Amino acid sequence: MSSKLKWIDEELQSLKDSGLYNEIRTLGSPQGAWLVVDGKRVLNFCSNNYLGLANHPHVVSAAKEAMDKYGVGPGAVRTIAGTMELHLELERRIAKFKRVEDAITFQSGFTANTGTIPALMGKEDMIFSDALNHASIIDGCRLSGATIKRYGHADPASLETVIKENKGNYRRGLIVTDGVFSMDGDYPPLDKLTEIAEKYDLILMVDDAHGEGVLGEGGRGIVDHFKLHGKVDIEVGTFSKAFGVMGGVVAGDAKIIQWLRQRGRPFLFSSAVTVPDVAATIASIDLLEESTELVDRLWANAATFKGEMESMGFDTGKSMTPITPVMLGSAKLAREFSRKLYEENVFAMALGYPTVPVGQARIRVMISAAHTDDDIAQALKAFEKVGKELEVI
Repeated sequence: MSSKLKWIDEELQSLKDSGLYNEIRTLGSPQGAWLVVDGKRVLNFCSNNYLGLANHPHVVSAAKEAMDKYGVGPGAVRTIAGTMELHLELERRIAKFKRVEDAITFQSGFTANTGTIPALMGKEDMIFSDALNHASIIDGCRLSGATIKRYGHADPASLETVIKENKGNYRRGLIVTDGVFSMDGDYPPLDKLTEIAEKYDLILMVDDAHGEGVLGEGGRGIVDHFKLHGKVDIEVGTFSKAFGVMGGVVAGDAKIIQWLRQRGRPFLFSSAVTVPDVAATIASIDLLEESTELVDRLWANAATFKGEMESMGFDTGKSMTPITPVMLGSAKLAREFSRKLYEENVFAMALGYPTVPVGQARIRVMISAAHTDDDIAQALKAFEKVGKELEVI
């Protein structure tokens, strides 16, 4: 037998021994406050379905109606024969919702980042990237070939120091940051970053994947939260979280969007977003424009859960949003905590390295507007029971 793949067996065993092997659960139901996971009905505190839109009747109905009219798949890349009326309608609607000049859609938030950064930056350029940016930003930076300089997490002073140290060493410069950091639930002082970008004439890009549908008026995102419309060049987003669907978007300066339609590689070389996804996203925008009720309920649920957890003695980190990390440190402890929660009919997965740094393993609780008061109360009882059993509290 060939030994060329023996290293994979060794690495997989190492992951299992260290508690870092990822056991992937299987869902047998739609996303919602409750899920069927591996055949068991459990409370869902894992999904990014912030507003409960993934199985909302209006969203599902819109997808079905669009498929009856347009079919399922676009059948081609956007630049050849894959751009449908629906794609253009979605881009108009999301640009209006985000209060920007223009928008372009991609197949996912990941491809939005890996398509945008290399289209703007090259080997003669420099990217100033937050130390905790998402993997898709990191990959996009690497693909660009530009020099990458990391600055301290959400630290404007660190950013300015790094810029000064490298002044004159690049053709074009880009500052890029997550809008909401998905593991800790915090966000950067975007107003300060904007001032620095203007001072040094740098492009400013924010990945608002976890901010859209959460921050700002009616979920319009972090730029709206800070009232910085027109001052942030690029807003990247995803429809796979608060919008409850799938797909990515880049919104902002019209010149940048025009350029991405010419040079954004995922846009140019991969088929367009599917018909039901596009129609469902438009339906989600409908709901967000009609009322702030879902966003308001999300924040109320988060305040209740986070406040009670902290009262019990749990460490919820530095979260500033409904994302609630329950800090445990050890990856093995986090996995055991998750297993015992599952026994109590609460589905909340453990996160360890490389998703988070070594020694900072946690249960990341994702609160949703779909959770009722009874759901929150039941989850709190489970966390209290398991926390005492494992001597966390």
